[in-house]
Amino acid sequence: MIEQDTAPALQAALPTFDSKVDHLRPTYGFEDVSLAPGLETIEPNDVELGQSFCGLDLGIPIIASAMDAVVDANFAGALARLGGLAVLNLEGVQARYDDPTEVIDRIASAPDDAVQAVLSDAYVAPIREELVARRIEEFHAAGAKAIVAATPGAARRWGPFCAEHGADLFLVQSQVSSARHLATAYDPLSLADFTRFMPIPVAVGNTTSAEAAYLLMQQGAAAVFVGVGPGAACTTREVLGIGVPQVTAVSDVAAARDAYLRETGRYVPVVADGGMRRGGELAKAIAAGADVLMLGSPLARAAEAPGRGVNWGMAAPSPVLPRGTRIKVGTVGSLEKILFGPATVSDGSQNLVGALRQSMAALGARTLRDLQAAELVYAPSVATEGKSWQVRGR
Repeated sequence: MIEQDTAPALQAALPTFDSKVDHLRPTYGFEDVSLAPGLETIEPNDVELGQSFCGLDLGIPIIASAMDAVVDANFAGALARLGGLAVLNLEGVQARYDDPTEVIDRIASAPDDAVQAVLSDAYVAPIREELVARRIEEFHAAGAKAIVAATPGAARRWGPFCAEHGADLFLVQSQVSSARHLATAYDPLSLADFTRFMPIPVAVGNTTSAEAAYLLMQQGAAAVFVGVGPGAACTTREVLGIGVPQVTAVSDVAAARDAYLRETGRYVPVVADGGMRRGGELAKAIAAGADVLMLGSPLARAAEAPGRGVNWGMAAPSPVLPRGTRIKVGTVGSLEKILFGPATVSDGSQNLVGALRQSMAALGARTLRDLQAAELVYAPSVATEGKSWQVRGR
């Protein structure tokens, strides 16, 4: 025990310790915030949802995630007719099998205790050049733009090949994208060199950091995807302990986008990737600063999706540390029903675009840029206030 009269002198002699806990900053997810009404409202039919994204026309701000259970050429064509875009996973089953139907069925029907082994086995087959070229051609034949995605380790190999065979946009996508990757066993991809020599736009993801996003923009990224671990089929946050709630992550990266625009005059779209299942969450993501929304599991529920009512994360096939899981989402109807209704449920998971349009109208936001200026408030009780009967009925 320290005597009272000597304690102040001893305390003054102690070093100052800098605790990380003392510097914890609050972060927010969709369930933590709400949109606050403003001074004006407009007619829903006057809301404009279209934009140009990396030189490609988007009728609605929806991109389908590069997940094998979500995107194939048929699905891409269906989404294109509704105004959206779809991304093909170059390291998935579409590029490994002439007809992926059998392997997808095997993944979908595997028992829970065996699915990881089935997934690992399904991705052992090599990626084939002729299949990559064929899928790009099939996308175009279906009336869709060909957006293709690969991890940084595969981008150097497949980027020029895909551009040569007609791809419209290349997405370099990894678990966590940084401006500089260090490695001793191989020569890492130089994003600045890659974007400079690629003849088509190169988007990059995923990040949650304003600083990293700004540097990615400096290195030529045509768009930056935001989200580490929020997806329904992703377990990165549990397995690796990495992630930032989406509202904060999107807001931080959007701040970097705005700063980069002021400095250079170049606008780099921000894509919120994952964590959205209901119409209100789509609206909140745009209000946080997103320009475009990437959806996976909500679209896996469409009849046109190849996964037949299941979905699995892109990192699930890892034979040593899967960071994704297979989930059963069910099939609820056509892609058009999910995006444009009519909704047959009241939980906001159908007619997603209609809900976004209605939210924008109620907030007086004629365009997506207007919605980015809407007020977000911290509202942890917004989902439960006055809803006790609903909660009891769930």
